[in-house]
Amino acid sequence: VKTALLELSNTGCQVYFMHGNRDFLVGDAFCQAVSATRLDDPCVIDLLGEPTLLMHGDSLCTGDAEYMQFRAMARSPEWQAQVLSKSLSERRALAKQLRAASSEANSNKAEDIMDVTPSEVERIMTQHHCQRLIHGHTHRPARHAFTLNNKPAERIVLGDWHRQGWVLDCRDNEIVLRAFDI
Repeated sequence: VKTALLELSNTGCQVYFMHGNRDFLVGDAFCQAVSATRLDDPCVIDLLGEPTLLMHGDSLCTGDAEYMQFRAMARSPEWQAQVLSKSLSERRALAKQLRAASSEANSNKAEDIMDVTPSEVERIMTQHHCQRLIHGHTHRPARHAFTLNNKPAERIVLGDWHRQGWVLDCRDNEIVLRAFDI
């Protein structure tokens, strides 16, 4: 992954990185190694002349109390320092254990709990003065039009990268959500 990202950066393409729920330990050294700019979660960018909120999306799933507790723990500097003090083999074993526990827990949760909480979407978009939000995490790729503060708004959800990859093609004043085979 590092080699591919560095090769992409070396073509002149600007590469940006935002932590997700499985790569939250990736730090500035990785970003420097691949010539990427790390983005805060959330962050506002200008996309086609409109302020657009970018987020990983996991913080929007407030109905999943169990996950929100894990998220708070995993994002704490103390927990991260404890994990990073372990050997690579211990960290890999922990990651495998956490993924298995997550899969098991998710199989027993209602679908709506694992999706975003609409009131949280509205709150964060209003807080950041944005009518467009782009996020991942829920892995339900779609474009959702709605009304926010009496104006048209949109939430764009990127899909996961297992059998397909997802990209937003943003040019000629148009945004197109595209899937491609990996």
